[in-house]
Amino acid sequence: MARLDALLGKLQMYRLVSLVLAAIAVVAIVESLVGVLGFPPLALLATLATVLVSCVVANRVMALLFRVRPHTESSIITALLLFFLFFPTTDGNDLLSIALVSAIAVASKYVLAWRRRHIFNPAAVGAVIITLTGLNASVWWVGTPVLLPVVAIGALLVLYRTRQLPMGLTFIVLATVVVTIVQSSFGLTVPDALVYALGSTPLIFLAGFMLSEPLTLPPRLWQRIALAAIVALLFSIPFSAGPLHGSPELALVVGNLLAFLVGQRRGLSLSFERSVALTPSMTEFVFQTKHPVSFRAGQYMELSIPHSGADSSGTRRVFSIASAPSNPHEVRFGVRMGESTSSFKRALASLKPSQTVRANLVAGDFLLPSDTKRPVLLVAGGIGITPFISQLQHDATAGAQRDLVLVYAIRGHEEFAYADELKKMGIRVVLLAPSAPEHLPEGWSYAGSGRLTGDVIERHVPDVRQRTAFVSGPPRLVGAARSELKRLRVRRVVTDAFSGY
Repeated sequence: MARLDALLGKLQMYRLVSLVLAAIAVVAIVESLVGVLGFPPLALLATLATVLVSCVVANRVMALLFRVRPHTESSIITALLLFFLFFPTTDGNDLLSIALVSAIAVASKYVLAWRRRHIFNPAAVGAVIITLTGLNASVWWVGTPVLLPVVAIGALLVLYRTRQLPMGLTFIVLATVVVTIVQSSFGLTVPDALVYALGSTPLIFLAGFMLSEPLTLPPRLWQRIALAAIVALLFSIPFSAGPLHGSPELALVVGNLLAFLVGQRRGLSLSFERSVALTPSMTEFVFQTKHPVSFRAGQYMELSIPHSGADSSGTRRVFSIASAPSNPHEVRFGVRMGESTSSFKRALASLKPSQTVRANLVAGDFLLPSDTKRPVLLVAGGIGITPFISQLQHDATAGAQRDLVLVYAIRGHEEFAYADELKKMGIRVVLLAPSAPEHLPEGWSYAGSGRLTGDVIERHVPDVRQRTAFVSGPPRLVGAARSELKRLRVRRVVTDAFSGY
């Protein structure tokens, strides 16, 4: 799992989604060519070209009208989603209606938005609108047995990368059960109804690629699971209310609206103030915001910095917040820069004072226990210290007293980030580094230069089994530490929500 984390962590989430959707489209075209999929190859190609051109052009037009920089990859993802929703065709009138729904879907991101943050999944709301007008209707042809294996693998990768597996599995399991019950009531045997649910409906596709869209989700895990259950019921149970009929897209749009009501309902504009070198390879970026940022210590934020020549990291990136919620007008991020950085990080490093960036999302469940009497173990590797700094500063401001130990693994003494802050707060630190430091503050200990193993942790934190453990850092360290802590029978191990620093 650590290797999978490291591999997927190299791809920015939007790039992963677009690549997986493109792979499914290629498989569909190949299956059409060999006669497995019942659509002509030319119809698939014509429909794919129509949605791609329409979405990209519409996105650029809307960006000009709203005076923002277009996010091309987002429009490509919308196009690929729409490709799987509408009947492939070469008919000119049908292609024109598909072009129209593509334009409506993209426009919804700009028009159906609250303070520059869109409310609905664009593909879903476009499908709802075009169905109500009677110009076309979604068929979700992606829900077919011949595409199920590649769709299931792709959905699993996306849900795992975005750490939305609990939400996705909640939707898949509940929707499967309810669809099976409904189809059984219509006369199918239970095995046939189960095959129908998984192979002939788009429930896995919906869970993996549409329900999981970060900007249309509530911020907390329990809220997302509740949302998945509501959408699953709306998806599975046939209903009709005037012109509205039960459909996957309508279920998702209703879920998007509910998520909007409980989530961060504003897109934030952050003004860059300064950068501070934490270590030779780590930099802290400090932003100010006119409107207060509502977040909890340990959560993350997605930044958007459109720039030319974007690589696989894309123009959006998620970072743990390093500042405490007590100052809601200042937001700080600790970022590992290194020698070979992504185009996003280069754009971040080139920001000028007062230059603004967009913050699209605040979310996460990497939160310390609300009961401050519960003993806690923090395990950090390198820049993984950032969410802990936010949490520790928040505790210090609130006057909270915890039984807390920080195990911090670094590549060298020069890579010790936030050392002064940790000393000032009186945090007990167990340090893993290539060599022993000459002097250690009172209460600190040196754990050697080897790997972070269960024996090392238990030697320096003898009561580790009575603690709740939190692990943050590079994917390999997180995976290894989680395994070692589980081997020690630590009852609860919480890992940082996003891998790849």
